[in-house]
Amino acid sequence: MIIKASQRGGASALATHLLNADDNEHIDVHAINGFMADDVYGAFQEIEAISRATSCKQFMFSVSFSPPKDAVVSDQEFETTIEDALECNGLSGQPHVVIFHEKHGRRHAHLVVSRIDTTRMKAINLSFFKDRLMELSRELYIKHGWDMPKGHEDRTLSDPLNYTLEEYQV
Repeated sequence: MIIKASQRGGASALATHLLNADDNEHIDVHAINGFMADDVYGAFQEIEAISRATSCKQFMFSVSFSPPKDAVVSDQEFETTIEDALECNGLSGQPHVVIFHEKHGRRHAHLVVSRIDTTRMKAINLSFFKDRLMELSRELYIKHGWDMPKGHEDRTLSDPLNYTLEEYQV
């Protein structure tokens, strides 16, 4: 399962993007956990409002989970993977939203988590989150026997348009 993530702001824009029915055949708001609001826009606005008491500009952690083309992944497997992603990044127990999309017949999931620790009123540091999620992704490919993308086997093969620092400095 390819797992991509970013730290971001823009609560309303992200909610609009995730609920865009023009780009997705099916949208299922699977979970809204830890919020007063019971809708995506309200939950994201809560994250943004709380972040204003901090200096954090990228107050959300947005993660997408895309299984291989022919893989069928159950809700339970997505939920377990989401919990693993939260745990490996120190975000267990944080308020979050889970949305399932189906696009061109392929089902995938989105997770949006508040980075704000409300007991300390500070953003949770997410250093090395890409490495942590890459390791989780590799584990899923091995566990399920899926064909692993070349970029997961060797990071230098992940994008033929990438070039090294040495090549850049020439």
